[in-house]
Amino acid sequence: QVLVQESGGGSVQAGGSLRLSCRMSGDAYSGRCMGWFRQTPGNQREGVAAIRTTGGAIHYADSVKGRFTISQDSARNTMLLEMNSLKPEDSGMYYCATTTRSGCVVRSELSHHVYRFWGQGTQVTVAS
Repeated sequence: QVLVQESGGGSVQAGGSLRLSCRMSGDAYSGRCMGWFRQTPGNQREGVAAIRTTGGAIHYADSVKGRFTISQDSARNTMLLEMNSLKPEDSGMYYCATTTRSGCVVRSELSHHVYRFWGQGTQVTVAS
């Protein structure tokens, strides 16, 4: 069974930084997409950043480009999200997710529909 587990998050003042980590287990790490999504009450889950575990192609939402950096440590089945210059609108529950192997659809890397396995989420709060 594929499991993904987030860590990190917390509260920070606007302009600050946080780092999120996600570890996947239960299957081979290669050949899939790993993504970060965030959600606030009453809103749909929004794709923030995604990475192809084979090849390393990266995708960002326009709202975080230049501020967030996604990376991976394939040897540890781990994905990271460095979040800098945080804004209050970055607040929300952040979820790590992965597709099935070969389940990453081109041009849909930030769409929650293609992700099969989800973590429990970690809260990020940015105070103004």
